[in-house]
Amino acid sequence: MSRIGRLPIEIPKGVTCTFSDSDHKVTVKGPKGELKQVIDADFKISFEEGAVLVTRPTEQKRHKAMHGLYRSLIANMVEGVSNGYKAQLELIGVGYKAVAQGNVLDLSLGYSHSVIVGIPPELKVQAIQEKGQNPLIILEGIDKQLIGQVAAKIKSLRSVEPYKGKGIRFVGEYVRRKAGKAAAK
Repeated sequence: MSRIGRLPIEIPKGVTCTFSDSDHKVTVKGPKGELKQVIDADFKISFEEGAVLVTRPTEQKRHKAMHGLYRSLIANMVEGVSNGYKAQLELIGVGYKAVAQGNVLDLSLGYSHSVIVGIPPELKVQAIQEKGQNPLIILEGIDKQLIGQVAAKIKSLRSVEPYKGKGIRFVGEYVRRKAGKAAAK
């Protein structure tokens, strides 16, 4: 049995979780908002003593593969509506800047033009520029998948190059550096 799939999901106070059999949708409501996720019709969701259990019907390979996935998706929804998620991106490079105006992010990344990125309305974006520090982009929201997708899109605009380490990376991310060209005799 799946090690992750069989674990119960603890529901904190102030969070409600419901399952609709008609459209196979799990709805999680909490203090920060509401999230919905469609689950395969074969899987059963049961509620016991402040916890949610996901059970698979058979030992088929497809059911085994999806068991841990659905449990993780529901656990991420519960965590998101109770505490929320945050992703911090760091811009490393001379002249790299970020300016957030509403849900529009204006980035100067060493190109001849500035790059404008639209952020979905479900997320909050902040750009922090302190003297002597690298600019930071902070994404906050309740949907872990959406935050990861937007952060990956922003990172892809200027991926980190291995020689000088310039580019956009997560705060605390390790980048393996390469040695430059060896000096000639």
